[in-house]
Amino acid sequence: MKVADLIGWFEEWANPAWQESWDNCGWQIEPGVLEETARVLVCLTPTLAVMEEAIALRDSGIPVNLIFAHHPLIFSPPKSIRTGDAIGDMVRLAFTHKIGVYSAHTNFDQVDDGTADVLAQILQMVEVSPIVPTQSNLGYGRVGSLKPAVTLQDLLATIQTRLAPPNLIFSPSADLQQTISRVAVLGGSGASYISAVVKTGAQAYLTSDCKFHQFQESRDRGLVLIDAGHYATERPSCDRLVQKFQSMNVDWVQLSQKDEDFRRFLY
Repeated sequence: MKVADLIGWFEEWANPAWQESWDNCGWQIEPGVLEETARVLVCLTPTLAVMEEAIALRDSGIPVNLIFAHHPLIFSPPKSIRTGDAIGDMVRLAFTHKIGVYSAHTNFDQVDDGTADVLAQILQMVEVSPIVPTQSNLGYGRVGSLKPAVTLQDLLATIQTRLAPPNLIFSPSADLQQTISRVAVLGGSGASYISAVVKTGAQAYLTSDCKFHQFQESRDRGLVLIDAGHYATERPSCDRLVQKFQSMNVDWVQLSQKDEDFRRFLY
């Protein structure tokens, strides 16, 4: 399958036109690889470490020509492209080694098997629907039921086991023996959706990047807020992308081993 065909298939599934106005989905760097056979390295964030991983794979005999990322490389137009600047070095290396960079962000968040949907599947939620619908029964986040219901303590243990976050944060006033039967999930920064989650009747909300006062707001509104971290809540959907690309008989595809969480915790 050519790179152009792979991207065409993906954009029929997760149309870049669905992205938010502030977002930058689609090609970040296209160094003339559209007609080449697709050999894809999938990652959460396109960093120099991932680019160096792709180059190392090329040097080992695997001609990787596409980094397929969730997060965009470029969010706002850079004022200059310079050596020593992360974006500048990514552009230089991409053209030197003919490795494209493509990003699927808020368009990928909304679809079946996207970031939120994968989280719902990991927690084995049923009767699932979007927290905020957009079009054709798609949308941001997912809310659904747990059958059978579980205690909050068991839900937290499941999240810790299946997502392996380095630091799991939850509402401190929560009763660990509370029965949880309705859960909302949204990968990445989802604190702005707290009001929408409350309206769904969810008892617990799994997301990331929550601030002090957002935990206060959730407590005051009777919602158990669970923050598992940006990386842990979105990385599983990258693995799902690898599986979907494999099902499309892409010549070579692999999940990056150099994706970074950007955070360390002192225990």
